[in-house]
Amino acid sequence: MTDAAASPSGAVTRSSVVRVGAATAVSALCGYAVLYLAARDLEPAGFSVFSVFWGAFGLASGAAFGLLQESTREVRSARGEPGRSRPMRIGAGVGVGAAALIALTSPLWSAHVFVEDRALSIALLSLGLAGFCVHTTLLGMLAGRNQWSGYGALMVTDALLRVTVAAASFAIGWGLGGYLWATVAGAVSWVLMLALSPAARAAARVHTPADTVTFLRGVGHSTTAAGASAVLVMGFPVLLQATSGDLGATGGVVILAVTLTRAPLLVPLTAMQGNLIAYFVDQRAHRVRALAAPAALVAGLGALGVLVAGLVGPWFLRTAFGPQYQADGALLAWLTAAAVAIALLTLTGAATVAAALHRAYAAGWLSATLASALLLLMPLTLEVRTVVALMCGPLFGMAVHLVALAGDRPAGR
Repeated sequence: MTDAAASPSGAVTRSSVVRVGAATAVSALCGYAVLYLAARDLEPAGFSVFSVFWGAFGLASGAAFGLLQESTREVRSARGEPGRSRPMRIGAGVGVGAAALIALTSPLWSAHVFVEDRALSIALLSLGLAGFCVHTTLLGMLAGRNQWSGYGALMVTDALLRVTVAAASFAIGWGLGGYLWATVAGAVSWVLMLALSPAARAAARVHTPADTVTFLRGVGHSTTAAGASAVLVMGFPVLLQATSGDLGATGGVVILAVTLTRAPLLVPLTAMQGNLIAYFVDQRAHRVRALAAPAALVAGLGALGVLVAGLVGPWFLRTAFGPQYQADGALLAWLTAAAVAIALLTLTGAATVAAALHRAYAAGWLSATLASALLLLMPLTLEVRTVVALMCGPLFGMAVHLVALAGDRPAGR
């Protein structure tokens, strides 16, 4: 059964949000399952090593979401104009180039990031990113055409492949290497989707009005911003290690706490980038006003999350992951509040990229990331500077986005 409105002109409906929301819930559960299996199977120090690779791939794949954003915007904004470029081919080319760049530059940085299984980590990071670039481009094409069922199916396939490999690793005692493979397993999900779904194949063949150079220019701005956002969202363990040295067992606990407190908000928002961009494109006449409802929802859910994290978070951490994972309620509550700040920055970023304000979008996320990195250098305990960096850094980015949106005049462009 196809989507009710598989064309760029259809509105973003409640049913589309429900479908993507359901897929997001499944993906989130699978992500939690991978983290749970890794934390139970590995000691905190080993989990810290895994988390850095998980974060490194999250950083790289998060940057690749620039392809999703630009593909969604181009398809969504088209009004019957003739096609001039093939986003899927561009995505594949970007993926090959990114993989080569990682492999060729790895001698310069890999020793500072990967402390175990370095060669395997570099190989998996390169190949996984190449596949994910095609994956995220296909997501953008499906979102732009309102094919939300296919969009959700691709997300779920990615998540199920990851948790399947992680479960196999746990069962056979594969160790750290198994979880490294699990991290990138979903990067081949687009192959299965194209093989099984005629709608996905039709979306993959779509041309967009912008020529290849213009499309790549937009992708460049979006990727820069998406990469900066990925540092704060998925790649934070990498940033934390780069500014702290050896994280050890304490770092494993802090990284797990950061991951668990932000996932309930940021996993759905990241998964719904297609919905959000399509929504803000449709609301082009008053994008700042359109931010109010989703921002209020995020703030309300965040306030509830702060309360729950503070009261039951320490018990949950000990019960679910073992007595070696100890964190007090105040830390978990503050980390949840920091997740709200990043979630609001994600919303303003989606509105900015929907307005094709690529430079402002990139500048906002770069400002937030730079501010967070500098705050991590403060001479404070690991826990305190983590909270300060994640709470205060996003405020700079939000200011940049809101100023740009307030000054945008869609009718005159």
